Amino acid sequence: MPKLFGFSISDKEKKSSSLLSPVPPSNEDGVDNYISSGFYGQYVDIEGVYKTEYDLMRRYREMAVHPEADAAIEDVVNEALVSDLYDSPIEIELSNVNASDKIKQKIREEFKGIKEMMDFDKKAHEVFRNWYVDGRLYYLKVIDVKKPEEGIKEIRYINPMKIKFVRKERKQKGNEMMGPQGPSDMKKAIYPEIDEYYVYTPKPNYPTTMFAAGGGRGNDKTSIRIAKDSITYVTSGLFDRNKGTCLSYLHKAIKALNQLRMIEDSLVIYRLSRAPERRIFYIDVGNLPKIKAEQYLKEVMSRYRNKLVYDASTGEVRDDRKFMSMLEDFWLPRREGGRGTEITTLPGGQNLGELADIEYFQKKLYRALSVPESRIASDGGFNLGRSSEILRDELKFSKFVGRLRKRFANMFNDMLRTQLILKNIITPEDWEQLSDHIQYDFVYDNQFAELKESELMNERLGTLATIEPYIGKYYSNEYVRRKVLRQSDSEIEEIDEQIEKEIKDGIIPDPNAVDPITGEPLPAEGDLGDVPVEPDLEQGAAITDAQLSKDTKSAEI
Repeated sequence: MPKLFGFSISDKEKKSSSLLSPVPPSNEDGVDNYISSGFYGQYVDIEGVYKTEYDLMRRYREMAVHPEADAAIEDVVNEALVSDLYDSPIEIELSNVNASDKIKQKIREEFKGIKEMMDFDKKAHEVFRNWYVDGRLYYLKVIDVKKPEEGIKEIRYINPMKIKFVRKERKQKGNEMMGPQGPSDMKKAIYPEIDEYYVYTPKPNYPTTMFAAGGGRGNDKTSIRIAKDSITYVTSGLFDRNKGTCLSYLHKAIKALNQLRMIEDSLVIYRLSRAPERRIFYIDVGNLPKIKAEQYLKEVMSRYRNKLVYDASTGEVRDDRKFMSMLEDFWLPRREGGRGTEITTLPGGQNLGELADIEYFQKKLYRALSVPESRIASDGGFNLGRSSEILRDELKFSKFVGRLRKRFANMFNDMLRTQLILKNIITPEDWEQLSDHIQYDFVYDNQFAELKESELMNERLGTLATIEPYIGKYYSNEYVRRKVLRQSDSEIEEIDEQIEKEIKDGIIPDPNAVDPITGEPLPAEGDLGDVPVEPDLEQGAAITDAQLSKDTKSAEI
C-alpha cells in the first residue's frame, strides 16, 4: 500500500496472532463492506430514497432549510448545547479517572486547547447542527511532521461531501479463510487483514473520482488518501444495515416533510382557485347569427371588463386584458326570449379555514424528529409546576438529547487521544484504560429535568423525616441512606469524607457535640457550669411565720 498523507498512531503491544476469528470487528462508521479490489460496491444504484451518500446529504441539507424542519432542529440543538454567558458549553469531568492529579491537570489543559483550536465556545451551535443534519462530521488534525511531539497545531473542518472512509481488504495468496490447522479446522479461520484510510477529493465529481481513489482504478490525481489517525470522524450512530449507509436523524422525517410540503402547496392552489367569488354575465344577443353574436359578446366584454393585475416585484397595478383565467368572471350569450341581460354571483369555496390536515402533518414531522408536539404552538406557555404535570414527551425528549450528547462527545475523545499520545502524556495502552472513565459535562438547560430531580429530593427528605424516629429500632442508618435517599456506595463514601473534612475545618458543628433537642452546643467535658439549687420550702415557710408574728406584735402595741 502506498504511503498515506498524514500520520498514524500504532500500539506498541501487538495483538496476539493466536486470536483468530472469522468475524470482523464491529464498526460504527457505516462502512460494513470489505472488498478486495476497492469499494465500488458501496455506490451501486439503489432504488428508493437515495442512490449515493452524496445525494442523501444534499437531501438532508435541503430539508434543514424548510421552516418547520428548521424549527425542530433548532429545538434539538438548543437543548443539547446551551450557550451560557460565562460558562463553556462543555467541560471535561475526570472524577472517575484513576490517574494522578498532575495527569488530570494536563488532560484538562489539552482539552481546553482543543476547544480553543476549534473555537468551540463560539461555534458550538454551528458544529453540532452540522453533525445533526449531515449525520457525520469530519475534522483534519494538522500536526508539524518534523515535531510531532508538539501535538495538534490546527483542526480544520472537512465537508462530508468531499471525503469518504474506505475499508479495503488486503490481497491474500491462496485461500484467505483457511485456518492454521488446515481446511478441516474452519472454526479458527482468521479474517483477512484490512487497510483503513480516508479519500479526500477537493472537487468531487461524486462518485466517479471516489471510485478511482478507493479502488485503485483510473488515474485521478485530485483524490488524496489520508491516514486514519489524521481524521476525526463522528457519526450519528444510525445506519441503514441493508445498504451499509450512515444516516442522519433527519432521515425518518423525509416522507413526513414531503407530505407536509405537498399538502401546503395543494391548500394554496385550492384557496386561490376557489376562494374568490365570480360573476356570470348573461348577455342578450337577440336573433344575431352565431358569428355576430360572438363578436358582440367580445365587444361587451372589452367594454366593461377590467382586469387589474398586481405586480409584486414593482408594486404596480396595471390593466391586463389579454388572458382570461379561472379566477375571472364568465360571459355567456343568451338568445331572444330569455330573461335578457342578467348578472349572477357564484359563491367562493367553503371550509377554507380548516387547517386540521396541516396540523396533522406538522405533528407527524415533529414526531419523526423526536421533538415534542407541544413545541409547535408558538403561544404555548411553559409549565413550572410539579413533575407529575410534565408531559411524557418532554421526558423522552430529554433522554434523546442525552444520547445525542454522548454520541457527539466522541469527537473530543478522538482529538484528546491524539493530543495526549503525541505529546507523550500517556501511552496508547493507558488511553484504553482511561477513555472509559472520561466524561463530559454539558451545560444543562432542561428545566423539566431539574424539576424532576428537585421533586424527587423533596419526596425523599419527607420520607426521611417520617422514618427518622424509627432509625435504630426498625431501620439502620445505612439502610435509610441506601433505600430512602438512594445513595450509592461511591456517594456514601464521598459524602462521609466531605462531612469529616468540614467538621475538622469548623464549617459545620460536630453532631456529637450538639444537643439533638435544642440544637445548642453541649458543654465541654468537666465543665458543668452553674448548678441550679432548688429552693428550701420548709425554711421559707419558717421565715414567713416569724415575720407574721412580728407584724402582729407591732400592731398590738
